[in-house]
Amino acid sequence: MSSHTSTAAPTAHPPRLRDDRKGLLLGLIAVALFSLTLPFTRLAVAELDPTFVALGRALVAAGLAGLWLWHARAPLPRREQWLPLALVSLGCVLGFPWLTSIAMRSLPASHGAVLVGILPLATAVFAVLRGKEHPSPGFWLMALLGTALVVVFALRQGGGSFHLADVLMFAAVLLGALGYAEGGRLAQAMPGQHVISWALLLALPFVLPVVLWSAWPQRALMAQASAAAWLGFAYISVFSMFIGFFFWYRGMALGGVARVGQTQLLQPFLTLLGAAVLLHEPLTGESLLFAGAVIAVVAIGRKLK
Repeated sequence: MSSHTSTAAPTAHPPRLRDDRKGLLLGLIAVALFSLTLPFTRLAVAELDPTFVALGRALVAAGLAGLWLWHARAPLPRREQWLPLALVSLGCVLGFPWLTSIAMRSLPASHGAVLVGILPLATAVFAVLRGKEHPSPGFWLMALLGTALVVVFALRQGGGSFHLADVLMFAAVLLGALGYAEGGRLAQAMPGQHVISWALLLALPFVLPVVLWSAWPQRALMAQASAAAWLGFAYISVFSMFIGFFFWYRGMALGGVARVGQTQLLQPFLTLLGAAVLLHEPLTGESLLFAGAVIAVVAIGRKLK
């Protein structure tokens, strides 16, 4: 009589669970890259014209995008994809960079950082309106709580009131959220690299003449700008405007626009750290307390799908 020994196969995670986790990881990488956008923007606009900084970074990224699409032999988007691409271009290529560049002339990066904290909620709202996603009530509760935390933090830091630069930042957030949601939805049908690349090229006919117009009268001042200003411009051109979106849109395609978008609740506090290191802006105990509270909200919200 022969004995038979069976070995239990390891339990495999369902594909949806693996996609959720991978999407979350990619989203966190993107958020880490995006979190340095405001400090590096402030470095750049301290010596360079805000319009040049905002649209010049789009021009540099559009050049990289053209090379990428040529290398990948990417097909043209389908006819129904051009409108969503135009919305990505409006929000992520034009609106958010332009408005934040103007605001960073007068706002500390640490103050602007907390205003960006409402971006996950705005992204989730646009995802529901345009993508028909349906997060759970628990998710919405945590998103609202996290957003309330960062808004309260912004008001405390701003002396209890908002200023014109604050309004510009909130408008930038709304446009950025629209671009994020549209891009995340498109990334379910085409690679995320193609989404941001086509959006950049779509903005090129507007970006190129405005960059030339803004740069020519200030060419002498630009030649005298410091290495720090040009380093800031280089970072936001390559990482904030191009490479970060590779991770971001792929992450949203795998994990869902609203859920992966919630990882951006961490961005203001990563930006606070970046501002402290790059700009020597003070990092207070209050900032760390709010950071811990928001991280807890993100962790709970992740479980309440």
